[in-house]
Amino acid sequence: MIDTINRLSYWFTPRRFGLLLALMVFASYPQVILGMQTFVARDYGFFAYPLALFQKDTFWRGEIPFWDAFNNCGVPFLAQWNTMPLYPPSLIYLLLPLTWSLSFFCLLHLWFGGVGMYLLARKWTGNDFAGAFAGTTFCFSGLTLNLLMWPSHTATWAWMPWVVMAVESAWCAHACESSRKILIAAICGGLQMLAGGPEIIFFTWLVLLALWIQQLINNDFPRKTFWRFPVMVALVAALAAAQLLPFFDLTAHSQRQSGYADLRWSMPGSGWANFLVPMAFGHVLSEGIFFQDGQYWTSSYYLGFAPLMLALLAFWKVRNGRVWSLGTILVIAVIFALGANTPIFPAIRHVFPQLGFVTYPVKYLLLVTFIAPLLAAFSLAQLRELNAQKSIVAIGIVLLVLLVAVLGWQWKSQADDVDAAMANGIERIPFLVLTAAALYILAQKPKLDFPRTASVILILLAWVDVLTHEPTQNPTVPPYVYEWRLASQKLAMNPPPALRASRAMVSPKAYMEFIQRALQDPAKNFLAKRLGFCGDCNLLDGVPKVDGFFSLTTRENNDLFLLMYQATNEFPHLEDFLGVSQITAPDEIYNWQPRKTFLPLVTIGPKPVFLDDADALRMLTDTHFDASKVVILPPEARTLVAVTNQTTATFTKFYFTGRNMRIRVDVPAPALVVVAETFYHNWHATVDDKEAPIFRANYGFDAIQVPEGLHDIQLVYRDRAFDVGAMISAVAWLGCLVGCRILRPKPE
Repeated sequence: MIDTINRLSYWFTPRRFGLLLALMVFASYPQVILGMQTFVARDYGFFAYPLALFQKDTFWRGEIPFWDAFNNCGVPFLAQWNTMPLYPPSLIYLLLPLTWSLSFFCLLHLWFGGVGMYLLARKWTGNDFAGAFAGTTFCFSGLTLNLLMWPSHTATWAWMPWVVMAVESAWCAHACESSRKILIAAICGGLQMLAGGPEIIFFTWLVLLALWIQQLINNDFPRKTFWRFPVMVALVAALAAAQLLPFFDLTAHSQRQSGYADLRWSMPGSGWANFLVPMAFGHVLSEGIFFQDGQYWTSSYYLGFAPLMLALLAFWKVRNGRVWSLGTILVIAVIFALGANTPIFPAIRHVFPQLGFVTYPVKYLLLVTFIAPLLAAFSLAQLRELNAQKSIVAIGIVLLVLLVAVLGWQWKSQADDVDAAMANGIERIPFLVLTAAALYILAQKPKLDFPRTASVILILLAWVDVLTHEPTQNPTVPPYVYEWRLASQKLAMNPPPALRASRAMVSPKAYMEFIQRALQDPAKNFLAKRLGFCGDCNLLDGVPKVDGFFSLTTRENNDLFLLMYQATNEFPHLEDFLGVSQITAPDEIYNWQPRKTFLPLVTIGPKPVFLDDADALRMLTDTHFDASKVVILPPEARTLVAVTNQTTATFTKFYFTGRNMRIRVDVPAPALVVVAETFYHNWHATVDDKEAPIFRANYGFDAIQVPEGLHDIQLVYRDRAFDVGAMISAVAWLGCLVGCRILRPKPE
């Protein structure tokens, strides 16, 4: 009689699994796929959607989105990386209606990632059923669903199993087919790079490095072919150079300088309990979403009982080199995820400060979410051979005892949400029991087709377990909340902030209100905060403002932001210089009041004073500072600036697009023209078509010196790192695509 697992393997074909997974994704979010509702919660509404709209606007103007002039007084956009300006599948939301297509983009990648995990697990185990289970549990885990609010992270995550599979296949391939497989692996890696989730990319290549070293030591492939792996790394870097070089350039000038690290939002010491009782030791907070106490990066990292039980079984029973390597990474990842809650990670980070690249330690649980389905697949593929019935019962009993212990611990703590946590734990018990029963049946000798039924039940149990493990992680709302200029229609701003004219400023009080308070209804929460231009919502109305919500800003911009938003004092003269014509009213965060003393964004003729950065910051906050009369320059500019006094001048023209500023001035003597736009080295100036230096003015803005007379000043954003990277990438993409076509197998 054919072995149960082998017989099941024949049934879960790639086509059948792809269809099954598509049905599960549709059943999970039918209202989104049908366009009746859209995602909105957390960073999706306040970061992802506004930036996608900005990118779409520049795309249809035929421009590359190098610079966002609407946020942070100007901030690099393409160089952020997680804005996905060069990721080819972003055409999905650039070409189609955004309120539907951006959410669909995320769900399509969710499905794509599940198919990739299915193929990877199937390749490693030789078993379709094990692959189907791994693909399902990779898609439907608490952490994967949390990633849906970040399209870039979702896309990068979806590519992770594909990259691991393609790269490993290439370094193990026979000589006759290795060249083509190397090129295919590089293309997969290049697309993941362009998707823009740095930590996930780092974890992908960390897993690959561990597997490569393990297989190299074990002689699993000829040692003379060890060069294939570093060659693929180099090819991937070349394919993504147009994105990577601007990113590295911005990072070098950003607030995330060497030694930067953020140990906030580590997994709590009690965090292991949330693998069993998802709502233990936490609260339902904004928009009806649950969070652990003290950890607010992810709303869940619950795996479900099926992958948890099978991963533990793999640790216990399976003897396999890949299992050993993956299991070691998983254990280290859990320790690192605890961050500051153990002395281990801070000590290691002190020795290897580069680990600060992963901003919040809880992100190391991404490795757990990736590895657990693979370990589970190894267990499923060998379930009969492992004689696992008793082991399954033992693991089930241990998990049940631990679950009950967590409930007792939660009850004893008498936290605010103890009743919700207790109910949540009790609701998990049937899933634990049914999962153990399905696995027990699958581990027995087959009788008719009952094991096939049990296999489908196991997959559906894993899916429903995660879908119901806590309140929805991704609440949806009607698409009208993203209506263009919806806030502007409701706000009576006079004068209204506009590009080239003035800016809005969210007050420090309102900024903290946005962080600390939220409404339970996700639509009302978003609309209320949208009226206050929370995050990057100002992009939905085309309103420039002082602050913004980006991963990277220049160091100077970040220093000024901290100065303005962490101090108890107000700095009206600095606000004047920044062109703040509207500021949040003191009564409500979504009401605005005008400021009459704001200056134009271009100031002509102020007298220069030369101060170091510390003194410059002090002068900017001084009550006597007047940006119309004085401009602060760094000491090194003293020998280059001929202006000594304030100059009266005529300002005749100011034109500003995303990467081009044109200014016409008429001055009776040499003068300084100060532009309240973030200073960044990629801006280049000409005066009457002759190159002119741009000085860093008022700590973090621009100043250009002009001689006497009528002059045309032009500032152009030229990203030389992008230019060099684009040439490298163009050659690499052309070579890889042509090579894949030339080397494709010829039909016999």
